[in-house]
Amino acid sequence: MPRSVNAVASRRRRKRILKLAKGYFGSRSKVYTIAKNTVEKGLQYAYRDRKTKKREFRALWIQRINAGARQHGISYSKLIGKLNAKNIGLNRKVLADLAMNNPDAFKAVIDAVN
Repeated sequence: MPRSVNAVASRRRRKRILKLAKGYFGSRSKVYTIAKNTVEKGLQYAYRDRKTKKREFRALWIQRINAGARQHGISYSKLIGKLNAKNIGLNRKVLADLAMNNPDAFKAVIDAVN
C-alpha cells in the first residue's frame, strides 16, 4: 500500500506562511523554510511590541503633561497627586491631549487643583 500524505493540508500550511511572508526581501518571501523562520520571528516581535507600545505611549503622555505643567509652575508629580486628592478622573492620555492641543483647558485643570 502506498504512503498516504495529506497534500491538501501541507500545501495550505505552506501557502499560509508564504502569504504572511509577502513583502519580505529575496528568499525570505520565496523559500518556505526561510520564510517560516522569518515569519515566526516577526510574530515574536509583534507580540513583544504590542506591550512596548503601551509603555512608550504612557511615557510620552507623562512627558507632555510634565512640560505643560511646568509652564504653569507645578511639577508632574505634584499635579497628579493633587488630581487624585481632588478626585478628578482625567487619565494621562486626556491630560496630554489637553496640554498639547488645548492649553486653555489644561490651565483650567491646573487652576482647579490649586
